[in-house]
Amino acid sequence: QQSGRKYNLFLKRRLRIDKRHQSKDSIFFRDGVRRIDFVLSYVDDFNKEWEKKLERRKEFESNLQKAGLELETEDKKESEDGKIFFVKIHAPWEVLITYAEVLNIKVPIKENDIPSMVENPLDCVLFPLRLPEKVMHPEPDYFTAPFSKDKQELYLINDESTFFSPSMRNRIVNYILTRCPYGTEEGKKKFGIKRLLNNGTYTAAYPLHDCQYWKKANDPNCDSERYTLYMEWARFLRFYKEQPLDLIRKYYGEKIGIYFAWLGFYTEMLFLAAVVGLICFLYGLFTMDENMSSKEICDPAIGGEIIMCPLCDRDCEYWRLNTTCESSQYSHLFDNVATLFFAIFMGIWVTLFLEFWKRRQARLKYEWDLVDFEEEQQQLQLRPEYEAKCTQKKRNPVTQEMEPYLPLTSQAVRFCISGATVLFWVSLIIASMIAVIVYRLAVYAAFASLMENTQTLQPISGLLTPQLATSVTASCLNFVIIMILNFFYERIAIWITDMEIPRTHMEYENRLTMKMFLFQFVNYYSSCFYVAFFKGKFVGYPGAYTYMFNRWRNEECDPAGCLIELTTQLTIVMAGKQIWGNIQEAIVPWICNWWGRRKARNNPENLYSRWEQDHDLQTFGALGLFYEYLEMVIQFGFITLFVASFPLAPLLALMNNILEIRVDSWKLTTQYRRPVAAKAHSIGVWQEILNGMAILSVVTNAFIVAFTSDMIPRLVYYYAYSENEDSPMSGYINNSLSVFLISDFPERNEPKENPENFVICRYRDYRYPPDHERKYLHTMQFWHILAAKLAFIIIMEHVVFIVKFFVAWMIPDVPADVKAKIKREKYLTQKILHEYELEKLKERLCQGDKRATEKEFIATEGRMELSRAM
Repeated sequence: QQSGRKYNLFLKRRLRIDKRHQSKDSIFFRDGVRRIDFVLSYVDDFNKEWEKKLERRKEFESNLQKAGLELETEDKKESEDGKIFFVKIHAPWEVLITYAEVLNIKVPIKENDIPSMVENPLDCVLFPLRLPEKVMHPEPDYFTAPFSKDKQELYLINDESTFFSPSMRNRIVNYILTRCPYGTEEGKKKFGIKRLLNNGTYTAAYPLHDCQYWKKANDPNCDSERYTLYMEWARFLRFYKEQPLDLIRKYYGEKIGIYFAWLGFYTEMLFLAAVVGLICFLYGLFTMDENMSSKEICDPAIGGEIIMCPLCDRDCEYWRLNTTCESSQYSHLFDNVATLFFAIFMGIWVTLFLEFWKRRQARLKYEWDLVDFEEEQQQLQLRPEYEAKCTQKKRNPVTQEMEPYLPLTSQAVRFCISGATVLFWVSLIIASMIAVIVYRLAVYAAFASLMENTQTLQPISGLLTPQLATSVTASCLNFVIIMILNFFYERIAIWITDMEIPRTHMEYENRLTMKMFLFQFVNYYSSCFYVAFFKGKFVGYPGAYTYMFNRWRNEECDPAGCLIELTTQLTIVMAGKQIWGNIQEAIVPWICNWWGRRKARNNPENLYSRWEQDHDLQTFGALGLFYEYLEMVIQFGFITLFVASFPLAPLLALMNNILEIRVDSWKLTTQYRRPVAAKAHSIGVWQEILNGMAILSVVTNAFIVAFTSDMIPRLVYYYAYSENEDSPMSGYINNSLSVFLISDFPERNEPKENPENFVICRYRDYRYPPDHERKYLHTMQFWHILAAKLAFIIIMEHVVFIVKFFVAWMIPDVPADVKAKIKREKYLTQKILHEYELEKLKERLCQGDKRATEKEFIATEGRMELSRAM
């Protein structure tokens, strides 16, 4: 019986294969002529909503056909699992030209005759990094003009089926789908595919990839651009090659193209920062043995004889300074004179990066026909959700047409709720950071006791000090809390942005971006700000320590400074985020797709159709790029705001970004459905965020050098307090430690044991000794150092800001050759259009059209002369 069942299944499959001569991997309708521009899928689940969903689908598909679209349905029997219906959509020529005019799509009118740029003399050196010309520039360069149905003969229409690229076609169909009505419910007109997806009427809506990524399509009419992108761009072995930006733009649209252009440019600029940072790190490594401070700490006759005061109350013991020998040596890797140079360099690098990106962006705007896009965007991107939810209408003073609007009172209430929600979550982050600080304070004594009494930890006690152990575990705990809060807040931010009902897509993205960035800024950077600017700054002194909540004694910095702890915090959070991000971006979608396709692996190609293959992929989503930008901007903050503490941060970011480009391209090409093409002329509000972080980074790095590192105290000692001309830095450690009389300890602070009967202990501060008349008050050296720190901050900020603004002023935002090309193209386009109108007018005159007067002819010629003169 079982063999008979298998035989029947075999016959059924053979019949299905024989029934179709055309491969189901095709991207065309059954006739093999009409291209599939979009696919809708749904499942017939017979529940209480079934009839309502059926009615919605009938109405929606009927309205799509009324709009001119052509539909072809694949029955569920034809699908691999026997459950899913697929509705294939084709936009005929009449629909395409109608909506191309509505969307103001620019199309070619003449091949570009402007000479290309002068050849780069380094081309022969850079040849191994180049891609083939056909991949880099898949289409000739044209002069373009907005499409008009009345002037079709003006455009270079060689073939109607290929005149509009697949990305243009799916953009047009998506525009219709998002605005097509499907009935009236509860007295309100309902429309848009997004609502139908949300209520389960359809399960998916997506344009098709043009082929399988690992092999070319069998159909000669298919360009197999997905295959080309995979082979030349999405494989990691191509990491050293340039990106085919024109092909990315052609296949995915300008919005995704501009993201990869920015990411590639950012990675290129990181190379310079990484090289300089590595040189600064190597300087610290090679001069480690010459560092007088760590020499004195490690010297048994100096550091071995200095008894330090306990780092916690009661349970901690007195300890010798030379126990921190290794950590003081490693601290010199990042806390040296090269740190100052690198902080100033990065302030200038950030400016160069932003200014040169503006120039690169301007060039892309010209090459991708986005010069006049800003005006179009405001008109075309009215959100369907805004139109649906805003029932009240008012007259637009410009167009004099009635349009939906949200009353001011409703806006105010929504903004108040939104602001309160964001404030609550930011407060939650601060509360979690305080909890981590309390953890640091509470476990320090436990680590100190554990390392003192555990023999197995003795060999590494010099390297793994209680301070470092506390810092590492607290950093890991902080990273876990960051990830958990981030997971929940992402959903909250989308919900409150939807609640605000932004008017346009750009407004929606900008509001969501600001909410997410504010939260992420506090979430990722708060712990680094604490270590950099608060830890060890409000400790008090032995006998008069300051306490958090009158219970936990505030943390002290390591005798070698707090900079090494900031480096540890930065490394764990930055590296952890990058590793976790790559796991989320690459491994999770791959596992989901593997699981979804497990049943279809043994099917013949002509049973597992192109629309089914794409249906089983992950959805990129409208906010897919948003998360990519957010990830990179947070990384940008790590390498600019705190770079003075970790010169290797740009190198880590460079290595991550080389991988990030290939991971993003791989997942987009192989693991996700093809996104709907969208236009964008810039990186949007992220540009302003980057500018703000660039300015803030100058301030934070100046404060890190002044208050977190030991550079200023060492310089003050070198120039003002050193007594040894042959070795000016000798005696610095002894000078930087104050003396405390142990008998002055109050009972709350005094250690339980003092087996060696120490009389005095030392602590990190500049205070008078116990036998001085100004006992335990700050010395004049403390005020000198404080004045030097403040003076340094003011001088460094002013110097860097002056250089930044001078560099920004010197570098024009738009290259001169691009300006000339834009003017040339506008002139030639106007000339072509005027000549076309003149020819039409001549034809009408020859045909005896009375409406075409001689005066009209003269006026048209005059307009051409005026345009030529201008």
